[in-house]
Amino acid sequence: MIEVKQSKLGDGSEFNRGVFATVDIAKGTLIHQAPVVPYPNEDHEHVEKTILEDYVFEYGANHTAILLGYGSLINHSYEPNATYDINFDNHTFDFYAYTDIKAGEEIVINYNGEEDSMDPLWFLDDYEERMLEFNKSDDDEGEKETEPQSLDTGTSK
Repeated sequence: MIEVKQSKLGDGSEFNRGVFATVDIAKGTLIHQAPVVPYPNEDHEHVEKTILEDYVFEYGANHTAILLGYGSLINHSYEPNATYDINFDNHTFDFYAYTDIKAGEEIVINYNGEEDSMDPLWFLDDYEERMLEFNKSDDDEGEKETEPQSLDTGTSK
């Protein structure tokens, strides 16, 4: 029903992946159940020093979670075609089609947690700075420095 492949959203790097429908998916259909690895919020200071910081979700008031499966690879859009519910009993994030999704279409959620929320996203504030730091570290290792790509603020991860 779904597959991971390179996304056109975001910075265009080879690691910019997304989740795509392989068949038509009707509105309301369960797309994916992503198991979670929760950890206490006080441990997040360690995670935020890694790339994993960009892939975690709030998991209740006292925990953050790393999603397994395809969950952390679903990109953001202010016009989502999917949504999710946190299933605390099963320790999963359950992703559903919010609209009908055509085969080949990228599956996107609103990272704000509500489908119609237009609140600015946390990672857009420092994206350019993080890309400069990332490229500088590549340059320090002898690789060619490149200019950071601008991020499409409408749909990105």
